[in-house]
Amino acid sequence: MSNFGFFSEKSSITFESHLAGLQEKTRGLLLDLRAFMKSLGDNVIEEPRPHRIAYAKSLNFRVFADVQPKEDCLIVSIRKGRTDPLVTCMVKNPSELEETKNQVSEAYSMIK
Repeated sequence: MSNFGFFSEKSSITFESHLAGLQEKTRGLLLDLRAFMKSLGDNVIEEPRPHRIAYAKSLNFRVFADVQPKEDCLIVSIRKGRTDPLVTCMVKNPSELEETKNQVSEAYSMIK
């Protein structure tokens, strides 16, 4: 077992388990967003949790985005720094996804 409490080798939560029950359009948005998150850098960690998927930088697990899949949308919470307020975006279509990607990219680059 890892030293990090948020990693559980017994967890049955996977990224794929979050795809179940989503509308086809929302599933496509989530897969697109996932590919984008992973393209930000080799140090991006994806951590599926029961109701959301956390994305962090690996060195000290600084979470920069949380994605909460809903049937017809994605709720994306973005954190640019420890003291910055959380920014929450509702993504229902590709144009909203592109705007959210810009904010996620900025948050990723600001997390040290």
